[in-house]
Amino acid sequence: MKKSLKKLNKSLEGNLLTDKLHKNIYATDASVYRKIPVGVAYPKSKSDLKRIIAFANKHNTTLIPRTAGTSLAGQCVGDGLVVDVSKYFTQILNYNKELKQITVQPGVIRDDLNRYVQADGLFFGPNTSTANRCMIGGMVGNNSSGTTSIRYGVTRDKIIRLQTILSDGSEVAFEAINADDFKQKATLDSVEGNIYKMILNQFSKVDVQQEIVKEFPKMDIHRRNTGYAIDELLKFELFGGTEKTINLAKVLCGSEGTLAFTTEITLQLDDVPPTKNIMVASHFNSVQECMESVVIAMKHKLYNCELMDKIILDCTKSIRSQQENRTFLEGDPAAILMLEVASDTMGDAQKQADALIADLENHGFGYAHPKIVGDKINGIHDLRKAGLGALGNLIGDKKAVACIEDTAVSLADLPNFIADFSKMMNEYNQQAVYYAHAGAGEIHLRPILNLKSENDVVLFRTITTRVAQLVKQYKGSLSGEHGDGIVRAEFIPMMIGEENYALIKELKETFDPHYIFNKGKIINPFSMDKSLRYEVNRVEPQITTLMNFTDNQGILRLAEQCNGSGDCRKSVAAGGTMCPSYRATKNEKDTTRARANALREVLTNNKTDNKFDDETLKEVFDLCISCKACASECPSNVDVSALKAEFLYQYQEKNGYSFRNKLFAKVNNINQQLTVVSGFINMFSNTLLAKKVLGISTKRTLPSLKRFTLTQWIQNNYEKLQLKNPIKKIYFFNDEFTNYYDVEIGIDALELLHQLNYQVVFLEHEQSGRALISKGFLKEAKEVANTNVEIFGQVLDENHSLIGVEPSAILTFRDEYLRLCDDIDLAKKTAKHVLGIEEFISKEIALGNIVANAFTKEDKNVKIHVHCHQKSLSTSKHTFDMLNIVPNYKVTVLNTGCCGMAGSFGYEEEHYEVSMQMGEDTLFPKLRNLEAESLIVASGTSCRHQIKDGTQKESLHAVSALRQALI
Repeated sequence: MKKSLKKLNKSLEGNLLTDKLHKNIYATDASVYRKIPVGVAYPKSKSDLKRIIAFANKHNTTLIPRTAGTSLAGQCVGDGLVVDVSKYFTQILNYNKELKQITVQPGVIRDDLNRYVQADGLFFGPNTSTANRCMIGGMVGNNSSGTTSIRYGVTRDKIIRLQTILSDGSEVAFEAINADDFKQKATLDSVEGNIYKMILNQFSKVDVQQEIVKEFPKMDIHRRNTGYAIDELLKFELFGGTEKTINLAKVLCGSEGTLAFTTEITLQLDDVPPTKNIMVASHFNSVQECMESVVIAMKHKLYNCELMDKIILDCTKSIRSQQENRTFLEGDPAAILMLEVASDTMGDAQKQADALIADLENHGFGYAHPKIVGDKINGIHDLRKAGLGALGNLIGDKKAVACIEDTAVSLADLPNFIADFSKMMNEYNQQAVYYAHAGAGEIHLRPILNLKSENDVVLFRTITTRVAQLVKQYKGSLSGEHGDGIVRAEFIPMMIGEENYALIKELKETFDPHYIFNKGKIINPFSMDKSLRYEVNRVEPQITTLMNFTDNQGILRLAEQCNGSGDCRKSVAAGGTMCPSYRATKNEKDTTRARANALREVLTNNKTDNKFDDETLKEVFDLCISCKACASECPSNVDVSALKAEFLYQYQEKNGYSFRNKLFAKVNNINQQLTVVSGFINMFSNTLLAKKVLGISTKRTLPSLKRFTLTQWIQNNYEKLQLKNPIKKIYFFNDEFTNYYDVEIGIDALELLHQLNYQVVFLEHEQSGRALISKGFLKEAKEVANTNVEIFGQVLDENHSLIGVEPSAILTFRDEYLRLCDDIDLAKKTAKHVLGIEEFISKEIALGNIVANAFTKEDKNVKIHVHCHQKSLSTSKHTFDMLNIVPNYKVTVLNTGCCGMAGSFGYEEEHYEVSMQMGEDTLFPKLRNLEAESLIVASGTSCRHQIKDGTQKESLHAVSALRQALI
């Protein structure tokens, strides 16, 4: 097989990888399953796909189609060849505004498609929770729907045409055709002809039609995706229906890539929803009452009918960022229905909302019905997401398991179904959590199980079986929008009947006689309780780390927090920062998910004494720039920067520390010796020879050492900085970057604080340790952290804060020190009183201690690029509030991701191009487009250097900008 795969790779325009790393990171998706593939192919063309299909036929292997890999049911895992179309099949091929139709390749992201057509007032309606990274191919694969389905339908409703490659390598289009064309196609001597012939022969039989009607889910359940959608065929006049045309693309939709390989998708678009909308957040005393009210609510023309229960609401109580979003709550509701109406005028929207509320009250449903408008509607949606994130982010081995979360029943059956379901869950001591698409009859429900435990694996099967039986009792669909996959395919015969199962098996084998397309999903399924991500009843690997990971029950469980949801794959246009390297390369190995998965695989399976000693880890962490976006933007808060730091330490302890890493890590110690000869050092360090020796890109200019340090300036100006009656006393952290390179910024900070009447106190302290941590020199970093916490932990309190200028340095107290210090309690106490200078000043502005009349009345446009660590560990708002105090400053926080410099990363020869690409993703274009007189603010020293190299524009630290504005 290896030789054959190598030969296949040589024949492709794209490429095929069979290395250990790629097989490991593609072994899982967002489900509970793990299967090691034989390789991963990245086709560039239809010709590549035909070669891959021919290979599968010849070598009796199966092809697992994959886009973003966010499938919850295990559709994207298998032991065959993964075919990832997310890298190259990403083009919008045709757009017909008049017909409101668009043709795309399967790797186009749903939200990117909508951005493409939004100027024409159009959009693709189905809206999944993963819409900022899920791709149209995947949405077709499992017939996605989401929050908008009650108004705009599911993906199947939007399919116009699918261009496919069949199992024999032939290209075939499936689109609407009439009866004559259908019969003509049935005469063809080909796989395509066999498909039409089989369907014509079987579905023309009245007993076959009757059996489908008898056993399939009720037709009023529009979220039904169990097996293949052969019930759609009964709408056609040849098979007892009334429709004049038939479109087999609707059967392929939801087939999870098991029938054909789709290369082009033509979709019907809709007009965008009206912009004047109101959310009625109805409060209920019980989940049962909430369920009963859905039938009444759905009689109104709703755009959303979503549910969140008390458990989810309670999860948000301790989330600081969500407190404003909780203000609409009245009392302690057992459940909330989020009911959204919309119109072209707010007056009409108000009438709709009032009519809805009146109807609910007349039927005795709900005790409060607050109306939410404007941006606060997004706040309620954010509240639900935050609650779900907290719920799903359980520490330890027990997790909310996706297995029964996809059930859909008729609206009329929903109250009784939920009552029966809750009773059943109580039998297994499971506390049901209710959320999601109440208006579609689909409530997402997940049991909390430890799938490392044999008992819970048994429970996994038992609960799923019992729920399948209950769904069948209500003639519902076990698979509503997430698909059958591995987790539910076993239950298809029960759900649609044995005769219908035999029928869809015949359909599968007509399309794909050798099972080369996604074997084990839907037909002849893999066992739902085998091939799990974790070995059952395993002995947990014992892993000793220098950093403290007890908050996650160890570093392995922190890696295991990644559930594969793929938020790290969202497109640049989606905003945020995560994950800069993936955005630059579009390679799965450069995602947060891949790094967590790779580390999990190695730590679990590496049998050597130093489990971190693995070259695949070195490769997967190489482009991680420790921006920390994953620590805040990842719903599971998998802090890959901490994982990387520990890996680097452990790996280098075994394999040695390079000269360049030593140089960058210990630059503070070196600078202490070299400041006296700064002129010579600055001249030499930027020579071609020096850069070649150090492995620095010749396209970079290294920062210059100043002639004197900030420490020396403080000593020379100490008396001048004293105040008689200061507002308060604060301690100043003189970090290693400000002390040697950005001395003028340190001076600006001290003089600004002095002029604003704050007494700055200086204590002799260590460097921050930022460079040491980033290069894995954790022993030295630990000494630094212990020393600094011992120095400042004794003097900081509610009235005395520690203030720092360089974000990456000062915020180390609030992040890595909590994993490095021996006295964790003292480190936590210290961290509470450590602030970036923007945080401190913005808080003082809020207290009224700093007022606008202290600053210039000059007009100025100020554009802020916020440092990644500030975004993750603090907030952009502090910088905005600080500069917004200047009366006539028009301040804007730019929606930019990571600048791409990341300390030494962007200087290193092998990382230069990727570094610059990161900057090009969002930051550089926005800065180039600014008017010349705009003031660019960037508080990170790396950010300012990257902005200079990438745009030739100068930028200021926020504190320098504010000092310049002082009168």
